[in-house]
Amino acid sequence: MRFLPDPEQRAFAASLNALLTGAGTPAVVREWARGEHGSGRALWSRLAAAGVFALAVPEEYDGLGPRPVELALAFVELGRHAVPGPLVETVTAAALLEDPGPVKRLVSGESLATVAYGGPYALDGDAADLRLVLAPDGLYLAAAHGPVRASLDPARRLTALTPGTLLTSGPPPARALLLARLTTAAQALGVGLALLDRTVTYVGQRTQFGVPVGSFQAVKHQLADVLVALEFARPLLLGAALTLDPADVAAAKVTACEAAYRAARTALQLHGAIGYTAEYDLSLWLAKARALRTAWGTPDECRTTVLEGALSGGRRG
Repeated sequence: MRFLPDPEQRAFAASLNALLTGAGTPAVVREWARGEHGSGRALWSRLAAAGVFALAVPEEYDGLGPRPVELALAFVELGRHAVPGPLVETVTAAALLEDPGPVKRLVSGESLATVAYGGPYALDGDAADLRLVLAPDGLYLAAAHGPVRASLDPARRLTALTPGTLLTSGPPPARALLLARLTTAAQALGVGLALLDRTVTYVGQRTQFGVPVGSFQAVKHQLADVLVALEFARPLLLGAALTLDPADVAAAKVTACEAAYRAARTALQLHGAIGYTAEYDLSLWLAKARALRTAWGTPDECRTTVLEGALSGGRRG
């Protein structure tokens, strides 16, 4: 089993990185946080044209897959650039829906979707064209959405959804929930990598006692610990994308999110007071690291899934 992307996959990730580098995402994030979705929707269309959402669905729905490894690599780049919007939820909705019409609109970027799961609140319900409620007894089309509520991440705007028409009955498909957790893990890994890169750059420029702060041994050790945590999460993420085993995905999610959270704490400490300011771009990634940590599965829930997989006598037994 290989845990390294092949040349084609690396080229795809590099093309997304180049696209997003030139997109000025910090400005897009701030506009999205204010409820201004124009630039975000334009970027969303470019991501759809690059095939990001097509990776989640089969060819008969105008998709390219499902190709979970490429999807994970794409979401690492989305996290690296702090792209706003219900990205995970749109992928999840595409995997949940059986009607090809709405799925094709999600794949093309014409529509955005959000999903309420485990509670009444959904991400960016005011921006989404398709709002779903995933309940234990089935999948519902939302009848309405409530006012926007604040969250840990200002760009992750929460709205309460009211269940309406029943679309499909029965428990939620396991694959859709696995894709949600996998893409959240990938997004978190990208956030952590961006935080590390920005912090390394900052401590190389900031001086104290006439030398860069990054030359201090204690600072090097902190950054090395963050790098090790992120690099340990990477093969777990790719391995989980290959197997889509619930325990593998849970392990990748908790490891990537905890590594990103560690990167956020270290970045905040090493940036000093400037790291607390909303005007400084670092804050966009700091807030996202906190929010993703509990999205689509808290650390405790993920650890429980890993333990259940080990105790069930599976491959870890």
